[in-house]
Amino acid sequence: MRHLPTEPLAVSALPAATSRDEYEAARASLLVKEKAHTRAGDAIAAERRRLPMIEIPGSVTVVGAKGEVPFLDAFEGRRMLVGYFHMWHDGEPADGQCIGCTYFASQIQGPLAHLHARDVTLAYFCEGAYEESREYADFMGYTAPWYSARDSGDGLLAGRDFGWLGCYVRDDDDRVYETYWATGRGNEAGFWSYSLLDRTAFGRQEAWEDSPDGWPKIPAGQHQWRADGRPLAQWDVTGEPAA
Repeated sequence: MRHLPTEPLAVSALPAATSRDEYEAARASLLVKEKAHTRAGDAIAAERRRLPMIEIPGSVTVVGAKGEVPFLDAFEGRRMLVGYFHMWHDGEPADGQCIGCTYFASQIQGPLAHLHARDVTLAYFCEGAYEESREYADFMGYTAPWYSARDSGDGLLAGRDFGWLGCYVRDDDDRVYETYWATGRGNEAGFWSYSLLDRTAFGRQEAWEDSPDGWPKIPAGQHQWRADGRPLAQWDVTGEPAA
């Protein structure tokens, strides 16, 4: 596995060492703010649950392993659906595909039992044609359902470019509704690694972060999701990239 290069660590680029008592006092002070942040997030989530919704036309289709199917089929019989709309660059090799979408999709794979237990299906809806983009999904080892939404039209995409997260619910008559969507930093809901990095001494090591002078940073010109010309997740993949 490759890692992003960082500058050599100066001795001064470390938090101040202190006694256990002083450390715990500082930690307790921070915990008050962390709890307030958590409660604020709970309140936002409650407001999010009360957003109005908009119906997705029953005529909307996507293309998957079984060919063209109604969007409803992506629910796989569950009540709710979380869909990530994956960007695609036609004709580009694996290392030329969207690094942000790869960063998202590579972190939300494996057993999805905790979502399924809450009646939620997670699926990916790619901008590319199914046959071409499915090869990429297979190369990356993605196990979540994969579809092409290339020709799904405004009934699903509503003029939005790809690279966003959408949430859906179906009623007892199998009518489907969009209940939420987000893009940009809203996609960090799927970046579990960021949540852990934010708790480490050096954080994400990105240029925009508020860190003390001398803290490690990703060098200028090096993208935070790419190393040696390939998306980070591809360095864990064996075999040759799909064309």
